[in-house]
Amino acid sequence: MTARTCLPWPDKRLRTKAEDVAEITEEIRAIWDDMIDTMEAMPGVGLAAPQIGVLLRLAVVDGSVERGKAVRLANPEILHSSIELREHDEASPNLPGVSAKVKRPRAVTVKFLNEQGMVDRRDFVGIEATSVQHQIDHLNGKMYFDRLGKVKRDMLLRKAKKLG
Repeated sequence: MTARTCLPWPDKRLRTKAEDVAEITEEIRAIWDDMIDTMEAMPGVGLAAPQIGVLLRLAVVDGSVERGKAVRLANPEILHSSIELREHDEASPNLPGVSAKVKRPRAVTVKFLNEQGMVDRRDFVGIEATSVQHQIDHLNGKMYFDRLGKVKRDMLLRKAKKLG
């Protein structure tokens, strides 16, 4: 497969809610493969399809140390979130050179269609929980910096603009 180019912020597709995936086809599997190649090339721990201009509810997450254990998710939906929060430095290839500390639930249970087209459910903890929540935000047309207060968000976007 192939690594794809990530859309540069402020491309309007990054603010568009992605469409549900009706069924898992060979085309969907090929998009997932490209997404994994793109995620590995960054390198990163997750990627959502809108980041590469595909407005479908597809995401990949791989927080493993050894890599090669990417979870492929279609139509992911958070069923449960832990009360305990975890702060993590988040960034995006769509806005390179900047990052921000974001607090999110430490663990989440997610329902999704897996690569066989079956409804699956999985618990994500730590970095993978952060990543899957980050990807679901992308699928809903949100960026990680939307979770910051106005002053921090404005500072981050100004810094990104200077770098760009």
